[in-house]
Amino acid sequence: MSAPETAVHDSRPHSRPHPQARAIRLGPRSVAALALVSATGVAGFAWPLFAGPGSQVSAHAQDAPWLFAGLLVLLVAVVAATISESGLGPKAVAMLGVLAATGAALRPIGAGTAGIEPMFFLMVLSGRVLGPGFGFVLGSVTMFASALLTGGVGPWMPFQMLAMGWFTMGAGLLPGADRLRGRGELLLLAGYGFLAAFAYGTVMNLAGWPFMDALASNVAFDPHSAVPANLARFLAYCLATSLGWDLGRAVVTVVLTLTVGGTLLKALRRATRRAAFESPVTFDPR
Repeated sequence: MSAPETAVHDSRPHSRPHPQARAIRLGPRSVAALALVSATGVAGFAWPLFAGPGSQVSAHAQDAPWLFAGLLVLLVAVVAATISESGLGPKAVAMLGVLAATGAALRPIGAGTAGIEPMFFLMVLSGRVLGPGFGFVLGSVTMFASALLTGGVGPWMPFQMLAMGWFTMGAGLLPGADRLRGRGELLLLAGYGFLAAFAYGTVMNLAGWPFMDALASNVAFDPHSAVPANLARFLAYCLATSLGWDLGRAVVTVVLTLTVGGTLLKALRRATRRAAFESPVTFDPR
């Protein structure tokens, strides 16, 4: 038996499908931290809808930055817990940095132009390939880097980080990650991107809508109204202010996914396999 036949292990891809590599897995501490920050975020987004009819939201508007600062601390805790628990190596850190920098650079391209935001397409594909754990960290870090790049730092930034983390994580939770390929996968991702683009805009509307002056518009939050009435006002607010922007974001995400998504998915999967994030380092004793 020849030496090459016994010593060399051919790791090149064959007909057997490759399992989907995960740069960051969600362990128990990561899940707990993510559940805590998500619950806090949901409460921070939606609490005005469930406050008492006589509550005065505007009376606490000046307290909002403290709430947002606390949410930012929790987001940092999620990132720290995920990285420490998964043993994130330098290769995954490098990929995280490259993708976050790319997403941050893409965001200003269509700033102020009818929702032309190509970064959402990149987040969908990255979350799909690299999994929900990496997706949440990537979405949050990308939005943070984007805010620093564009000067968009403000009390809304932690909510943007949380919403983008959910957006990217959702792509990693879609079914068929190890089996579905080709046109079917692109259609799945395009459909998710279309719906999630509207969901992102709707969730972000909740961050500022409760603090509008109720006397200024009939679509503003009214602390004296019940939940159904305020939901109707919120729907009217979304239709009047952000529908066009959200539609532009959704269409751009779908078009980019269907046109260049296949190429980018292959590149991301190839980079993930070559990086071998989860493969233990071994040495040949010879």
